[in-house]
Amino acid sequence: MTEGNFVDYVKVGLTSGKGGKGSVHLHREKFITKGGPDGGDGGRGGHVIVRGNENLWTLINFKYTKHFKAGHGEHGSKSRSTGADGQDVYLDVPLGTVVKDFETKEILFEITEHGEEKILLKGGMGGRGNWHFRTATNQTPRYAQPGMDGLEGEFLLELKVLADVGLVGFPNAGKSTLLSVITSAKPKIADYEFTTLKPNLGIVEYRDFKSFVMADIPGIIEGAAEGKGLGHYFLRHIERNANLLFLIAADSKDISKEYEILLDELRRYNPELLDKERLICISKSDMLDDELMDEMREELNKDLNGTPFMFISSVAQMGIVELKDKLWEMLNA
Repeated sequence: MTEGNFVDYVKVGLTSGKGGKGSVHLHREKFITKGGPDGGDGGRGGHVIVRGNENLWTLINFKYTKHFKAGHGEHGSKSRSTGADGQDVYLDVPLGTVVKDFETKEILFEITEHGEEKILLKGGMGGRGNWHFRTATNQTPRYAQPGMDGLEGEFLLELKVLADVGLVGFPNAGKSTLLSVITSAKPKIADYEFTTLKPNLGIVEYRDFKSFVMADIPGIIEGAAEGKGLGHYFLRHIERNANLLFLIAADSKDISKEYEILLDELRRYNPELLDKERLICISKSDMLDDELMDEMREELNKDLNGTPFMFISSVAQMGIVELKDKLWEMLNA
């Protein structure tokens, strides 16, 4: 998937259908000149329904079509015939989509399962026909109910990427390179900050035809929790990853400090993120010799408070197999 095709935030305008009118009709047939009322009910207006689809990874379907209207209910007719219901409108969204009210920003619901359906706007009820209004003193009512109007509103659709492993790190830490090596994904890679502006997803193939999903999240900068830089636009994706893989470059001035900054940004955005399983990878480790690696290992054992870590190099394919083993172990713990 190219970066331009990844759409994770859209505003849509929606309108449900109006209910059909009830019928005003008096029964007439041969030899029955004064039959009673037999007007049928109007059909209900169409609903606007949000439906989960596991085959979608983006909200690009709503990038150019942002207004949707459900069908109106048909009017009732004679012989107590009920009008047809209006046609429902289905909005197919990827799993992990959050629906919010545009005005209040209130979260209405989330779609997390394939085939899950939520009625966002109900269609208007159909009006009752005059058959319902007959009484002993008014045996031929010549009135019926009109259909109720549909509802309309503006809503936000936000996608939070669902993945088994989320890559977390500063810009240019090597996340995209690792994703390109460990999966079949082809993210944009270059030697400057914020190469990745949208999350990239890849399938990691493991032994015995097993697999799991890894997401490369755009790089964190200090102040991201307050919206600085890409801010909330990428932090929300981290919420939906089962495990977090922190990537810190071996040439960093202070690996432990960088890790603490990353943790602090996650903590300020959502403290629950710290409950996820974590693994630290020291990337670009092919530039380290054995002696330096041993020294760093000794320091990190003291500074990281028991958080597991390992040395890898995506370019040199160093530690990649061991990384897959460790991630699979974490996912199935």
